[in-house]
Amino acid sequence: MKGKIILFSALFILTTGAISAQAKNAPRSIISTTALIRKYHDQKELSGMQKGELLELYIERIKVLVKTLPYIALVTKPGVTMADLGIPDDNEHKKVLDAQAVGTNTFLDTTVEFQRKMMPYSDKGNLIAAILFYESTLKSLHEFNELNEM
Repeated sequence: MKGKIILFSALFILTTGAISAQAKNAPRSIISTTALIRKYHDQKELSGMQKGELLELYIERIKVLVKTLPYIALVTKPGVTMADLGIPDDNEHKKVLDAQAVGTNTFLDTTVEFQRKMMPYSDKGNLIAAILFYESTLKSLHEFNELNEM
């Protein structure tokens, strides 16, 4: 009985270690896979929302823009890895990508904290205009893709 417990424990630890090692070596996306807009809106729809809902949409769009725009010369869609682009998947490039991700997350944490404290004082009309502008910018990335594919 003790032998079976020890055997199963050892197998569990080895399996967990193997899975963990694979996750660390898995290719990472250049653009975060969370950089997606679930739904685009029109002015009428936004006008019917409360200010708190608008603030969340505003913050979501800022996050997507920050996670996307710096990389459009390389890629415009989440899920593309360095290997997909022919960039060597070595330690040097991984460190650069990791450092960029840390810097982006730090920037976004500070920005979101600022937005949550200051934007409730903004005019609802300005929030709506900003959301529509951000959405227009994000939609233009689709046009950028089409131009790039010609």
